[in-house]
Amino acid sequence: MNNPHHLKYAKTHEWVEFLPDSTLKIGLTDYAQNEMGALVFVNLPEAGDAFSSGDIIGDVESVKTVSDIYAPVSGTVTAINEELLDTPEMINADPYGAWLVQVGDAEIDEPLLSAEEYEAFVAEGE
Repeated sequence: MNNPHHLKYAKTHEWVEFLPDSTLKIGLTDYAQNEMGALVFVNLPEAGDAFSSGDIIGDVESVKTVSDIYAPVSGTVTAINEELLDTPEMINADPYGAWLVQVGDAEIDEPLLSAEEYEAFVAEGE
């Protein structure tokens, strides 16, 4: 399982990257994209949308299923990865390069997992 150690992870299978300017990037983990299969559609929030940790902030559709994307933190969307709207398969090709949203004014309400903790969590569920 590919889980970069500089990222943090949510039990809902999103990753979080802390950027130097105090914003965060959020994306889907390698495990999540692998479980869903070939992605064909991504629905993302709009810049300016505010949300709380645990809220549904979008969804992804694969040939198998539609899955919700949950907010691993509270905050306000400052940018979305518009490339994904036309090429959602980028998530399958590079889940840690194909971020979904950037978030400002972020608050971490629920503890995020380290790469090792996330790998153990996924292993327990299998």
